[in-house]
Amino acid sequence: MSPPRSLARLQFHAGFTLDDAVGVVDYYARLGVSHLYASPILRARAGSTHGYDVVDCHQVNPEIGGEDALRRLVAALRERGMGLIVDIVPNHMGIGPENAWWTDVLRHGRESRYAQYFDIDWQSPDPLLRGRLLLPVLGAGYDATLREEHLHLVRRRGEWALRLYDDHLPLSPASVRDLGDDAEARHDPSTEEGRARLHELIERQHYRLAFWKLASDMVNYRRFFDVNELAGLRIERHVVFEDTHATVFRLYAEGLIDGVRCDHVDGLADPRGYCRRLRHRLERLRTRRPPGAPRDAAYLVVEKILAEDEPLRTDWRVDGTTGYEFMDQVSAVLHDEAGEGVLTGLWRDVTGDAADFATQAVRARRQILVDSFESELDRTARALFVAARADVASRDVSLAGIRRVLVELLVHFPVYRTYAGGMGRDAFDEAIFSRAVEGALRTVRGEDADLLHLVAGWLGGEPLRALPPGPARRARARAIAVFQQATSPVAAKAVEDTAGYRYGRLLSRNEVGVDAARLALSTDAFHARCAERASTFPHTLLTTATHDHKRGEDLRARLAVLSEMAGRWTAAVDRWRERHAPFRQRAEGRLAPSAADELMLYQMLVGAWPLDLTPTDEEGLERFASRVAAWQRKALREAKRWTRWTSPNEPYEDACEDFLRAMLSGEAATELYAFAQYLAAPGAANGLAQTVLRLTTPGVPDLYQGSDDWDFSLVDPDNRRPVDFTRRSASLAQDRPLADAVVTWRDGSVKQGVIRALLCLRKTHPELFARGDYRPLAAVGPASGRVLAFVREHRGRKLLVAVGRHLAPWLAGEAAPTVPAARWAGTTLELPEGEWRAVLAGGRLDGGRVDVARVFDGLTVGVWVSG
Repeated sequence: MSPPRSLARLQFHAGFTLDDAVGVVDYYARLGVSHLYASPILRARAGSTHGYDVVDCHQVNPEIGGEDALRRLVAALRERGMGLIVDIVPNHMGIGPENAWWTDVLRHGRESRYAQYFDIDWQSPDPLLRGRLLLPVLGAGYDATLREEHLHLVRRRGEWALRLYDDHLPLSPASVRDLGDDAEARHDPSTEEGRARLHELIERQHYRLAFWKLASDMVNYRRFFDVNELAGLRIERHVVFEDTHATVFRLYAEGLIDGVRCDHVDGLADPRGYCRRLRHRLERLRTRRPPGAPRDAAYLVVEKILAEDEPLRTDWRVDGTTGYEFMDQVSAVLHDEAGEGVLTGLWRDVTGDAADFATQAVRARRQILVDSFESELDRTARALFVAARADVASRDVSLAGIRRVLVELLVHFPVYRTYAGGMGRDAFDEAIFSRAVEGALRTVRGEDADLLHLVAGWLGGEPLRALPPGPARRARARAIAVFQQATSPVAAKAVEDTAGYRYGRLLSRNEVGVDAARLALSTDAFHARCAERASTFPHTLLTTATHDHKRGEDLRARLAVLSEMAGRWTAAVDRWRERHAPFRQRAEGRLAPSAADELMLYQMLVGAWPLDLTPTDEEGLERFASRVAAWQRKALREAKRWTRWTSPNEPYEDACEDFLRAMLSGEAATELYAFAQYLAAPGAANGLAQTVLRLTTPGVPDLYQGSDDWDFSLVDPDNRRPVDFTRRSASLAQDRPLADAVVTWRDGSVKQGVIRALLCLRKTHPELFARGDYRPLAAVGPASGRVLAFVREHRGRKLLVAVGRHLAPWLAGEAAPTVPAARWAGTTLELPEGEWRAVLAGGRLDGGRVDVARVFDGLTVGVWVSG
């Protein structure tokens, strides 16, 4: 059972528990899935809908059923020969009263046994924070919070505590040692004297309370991105690694899980060291697994965003990534490069902004550093300053100078992070730094140019082992780690969560792990990436939908069609903008929505329009409007132009929602509906091509919950809505031939049928998919550019895959995603010798020159096996 043949991702929470999953095991088994793939299962904060805010690493979350339910789920899986992969969160924990480790740190400060578990800077330059922890948990300023009596000294469970709103904070033993029975009255915040005593008591704690908005400027613990409620762990310390992974290791040793997906590996101080240690520990536990549990190597993948041409290091000893790079590649190969110029021109003409995506990303990075990461920037600068002061040769360098050049390096940093260690940077990281320095030299002060080169050298350009042991080496090592941990959250917030919501040339290319500057990918480039994957990470995960995606996989596939009909789209947008001008309102001194926000809204409306929604369905239109309105409000705040999470501009947001709702009524709704229908069939063909490529190219396919049907979901929480498994199971039971299912394609059964056919094929021929080589197959003839094909082979067994692409000229406005054979006339494929059997349709083929129409056999995708 290792590596997995395929994974099916499920999101667990109180509304969908491990016992609920027992009820869908049979469905996934019939579909052909080999492993379920669980969101984090350790105890998270109460009410968590995602599980990434773990508060207790030693307990399976009772809200999702606890360990007893986990055992019931695994028993059901084993009965069907299936396994379980779980998501783990080594980078951070949820903090607050539910986290006993965090509470102990608040009570005992640096003397807590858990003080070194969390990545806390106890040496703050702020004298009020030195040796204390900043808690940015107040809804207003400290003085106002105190005067408004939101802070009280209370007796709780036999101990003195500080009540803040509805939570309780621990008090240090020394501060409460002399409190008497009248302490509550003496510390009553409703009186001047009581308030003064309460303030004095609070000042004696190991933490300092602060307004939540001060976190970005002052917080002295490493956060997950800019989320105050998630604190970074020092997982590089042996005791922290073992304690946080104890339950995961036990579950693996007991045969309850078969592998792990490591969340946000780039947040760790030493990702390579962590992954190798994790692999080593799992390997040692293999022999302890009970009969009935697979003894093969544990499956191990990491969540990692790879830039174009960035390699995943082979010495990490992982099976691969969670597949964002594949999501990028398969999307790009379905886009038409010919539409790039027209779409770019439309965006510039409508918005008046000539900045490309790269420029938008640089602007966003600069803003994000100021808005969200001042404390992280300060921490990194101080780490470098300490390193500089530790060396006589650089003792005259100023903290302010280091901070200036550090800003420019971070602004121009082209990847999520580098991985410099004791030997310095490898060749790839050196090239990355050269690009960052080149960009920074264009914007840094002239007198700081030498310092820029010096700082770049300190950050891994010079091997640490070249320095003599001592303070200088230790300080430099710490500076490198802090810098490398800072670059990935800055990149994620700037690129994914800011620039991606500002630049809207074509939103199908604004996705996690995607460079929106690149619209399309050639078939040759796609083949090259598949072949490389087969030789380096043949078992990496392949995904097209996740719990983090911005747009569902079939929504992106439909929007890709606009790259083929850019002229028609431009004409429609021009017409709509003129016709809908009366719907715009003036809010806070500006028209709402802005031109950019309006253009992106049009894309989302035609891209996400449900297949069964008509303009006369008032209830359906209201549901759709509510979903898109939630996306729109989030998108506006993430863009951080006219509104943002920290200071919402509700008049602007409300005016934008009014505009949206006007679009979904009357003539406007009818025209949007008509355009969405025009895109529907070629969009579905793209969706089927994407599905087939995920299930047949080198790697392990990941099926995100619900995406076995058409997936037109929006950004979270929309992409985490409940899945109707009853309907899916009934559809699967019908076992309709794909030739029939494609006629009623809007019900999703054709996509489900393709998935089942290919997952069952993977089950029948596991070695072919796990170890088969990859060879491109070039079509010849007038429609050759509309075919992507390849052959995989292992020990005489062969797989032929062909998918149609750029089919909008043939399918736009058609009733179904089917292409008449005449369209393919004169276009052929040269098949390897042998007899070929159809997987998706009936019939057989002999090797040699074959008409593409016969390969597709009425569909827009074709899969055949031989041998």
